[in-house]
Amino acid sequence: MRGQYNRGVSRTTQVLAAFALVGIPLVVIARQAPSPAPQTPAAAVNNVTAVPGITVGQFTLTERPTGCTVILAANGATGAVDVRGGAPGTVETDLLAPDNTVERVNAVFLSGGSAHGLAVRTGIDKFLTDKKVGYKTGAGVVPIIPGAILYDLGVGNRPDLWPDADCGYKAAASAKAGAIEEGSVGAGAGATVGKMMGGGRAMKGGIGSVALVTADGLIVGAIVAVNAVGTVIDPRTAKPVAGVRTADGRGLEDPFGLVRRGVLQSGPAREATTIGVVVTNARLTKAQAQKAIEMAHDGMARAIVPSHTPSDGDTLFMMATGDRTAESNVGTIGALAAEAVADAIVRAVRMAKGLPGYPAASEIR
Repeated sequence: MRGQYNRGVSRTTQVLAAFALVGIPLVVIARQAPSPAPQTPAAAVNNVTAVPGITVGQFTLTERPTGCTVILAANGATGAVDVRGGAPGTVETDLLAPDNTVERVNAVFLSGGSAHGLAVRTGIDKFLTDKKVGYKTGAGVVPIIPGAILYDLGVGNRPDLWPDADCGYKAAASAKAGAIEEGSVGAGAGATVGKMMGGGRAMKGGIGSVALVTADGLIVGAIVAVNAVGTVIDPRTAKPVAGVRTADGRGLEDPFGLVRRGVLQSGPAREATTIGVVVTNARLTKAQAQKAIEMAHDGMARAIVPSHTPSDGDTLFMMATGDRTAESNVGTIGALAAEAVADAIVRAVRMAKGLPGYPAASEIR
């Protein structure tokens, strides 16, 4: 059975079946499918750039595995955030509260480097300011750029290197629609998973993205950088994909069994955090966006066991562009967001490439 843990899953068949049970018509866009007609932008890609106006840029340092990822909204997006982990590193999250003034964000960033990595915001700010993109004030525009970081300083033997403002600027400048790199790039470059038993039995994490599209044109996508204390499991099979390895390093421990044995402890080898962004073309108020992003965390809990631990700063952002004119059911958006987050998490580790001491999912059979 071990060889089945890393086998590809048909998202089309399984997601359609799941949502048919609750009466939600769902079409899942196929990766690299041909696009014979310009019906919708979602027909061409299976990531968050399926939402019109959304672009993604990434920059990966060459000196050690770390980097940053930025999600830009050309016309802004209604923002929300939900922080569930016990060790978050974030910036500009208070303004996203439903009762605060600013409604729309211009970008959200995800970065490695622990709290040092928050410096990438400065570079994104310069990029957007130069283009006069941001919240209009009496003295000019101020870009609204929330973001979050993950802990990867122990990967690559150069804890003195982390993403900085230059990294953020280059990531923003490279942002584009269409296919995006996944796995060991950007904010996922130094991500690792399965640290419940310490770093010696962990595996490579990464960054992944998917998009789901309903028959009436609602798009909900997620991009997630997966760097977890826990093990990533495929929620449709309950089988581990990447996480705590067995003592011989060749297999995967049962994460549910580990939790029941009480092995979950805090410590330097267990510093982590999974961070991501949910993007939709729906029209949402800040309060509606907040409810939807709260529901999205269900996807993280399904795909990472355990999640939201004291050593994880698990954080998800919402970006709702409002391009879709039809009224949107917040419950449907939240349910789709949870599915997209779970699928993006599984995809992140399946697309990752191993590092010394951190094998990839494809290497464990």
